[in-house]
Amino acid sequence: MTGSFPRIPLGQWLEAAIDFLVTHLAPATRAFSAVTESGLNLLEAGLDALPPVLVIVFVGLVAWRVTRKVGLGVFAVAGLALVWNMGLWQATMSTLALVLVATLLAVLVGIPLGIAAAMSDRARAVVMPVLDVMQTMPAFVYLIPAIPFFGLGKVAAVFATVIFAMPPAIRFTCLGIRQVPAELVECAEAFGTGRFQRLVKLELPLAAPTMLAGVNQTVMLALSMVVIAAMIGARGLGGEVWKAIQRLEMGNGFEAGIGIVIVAICLDRILQHVGKRVGG
Repeated sequence: MTGSFPRIPLGQWLEAAIDFLVTHLAPATRAFSAVTESGLNLLEAGLDALPPVLVIVFVGLVAWRVTRKVGLGVFAVAGLALVWNMGLWQATMSTLALVLVATLLAVLVGIPLGIAAAMSDRARAVVMPVLDVMQTMPAFVYLIPAIPFFGLGKVAAVFATVIFAMPPAIRFTCLGIRQVPAELVECAEAFGTGRFQRLVKLELPLAAPTMLAGVNQTVMLALSMVVIAAMIGARGLGGEVWKAIQRLEMGNGFEAGIGIVIVAICLDRILQHVGKRVGG
């Protein structure tokens, strides 16, 4: 009892709902776990097989060509070389694989939801409050449903990262489509274009820069989740940080943190300039 009112057993209801879903969705979660883990292992093996020098030079060239800034290319080469020198190359490739897979899944789910929210006011009225809850919920909470569904390990980390990083992909897709000038939409309708044709040939191309900004934010949120996801079995740079926290190895923790910052800056600057080029 709380005062004169009975306590609402909200936590028990949520726990019962999760138990129900875990029981009845077991075949689907096992299939998702098998496919995701296979994809992660394959991607990690492919990245690990590449010579570090080749990857460092390639990323530096991509950063220079996309941004047209020599400084960013030099930073990418020097930063990744530092990561390699600190002995964190394999952990960095593991983190990159997790971020890429999580971002891909978040985009595959988020963009269709964003399109649906942009095309339907009813869908938008349902999706936006859910996104508000997702973006204000503490990141640690996403680990709670991941464990009963997928257990400890990389797949649970990917699941939690996808849920945490998906909202920007949905919001920016919806925003980009809704910001298409009404005059252009009316002009397309006057020429007899159907709803799907107008979406594909007019609205999505014009919304592409905004959508890419959402993908960029999704990548950044996925990177920010790697340390938290390390608590449920994710490896990589987040795992190194978590290990350093458990062992009170401050130097090793800062080194892994610097590695995350370097990867984040490289990805952020490259994706930003890709979005500007698409918009230009």
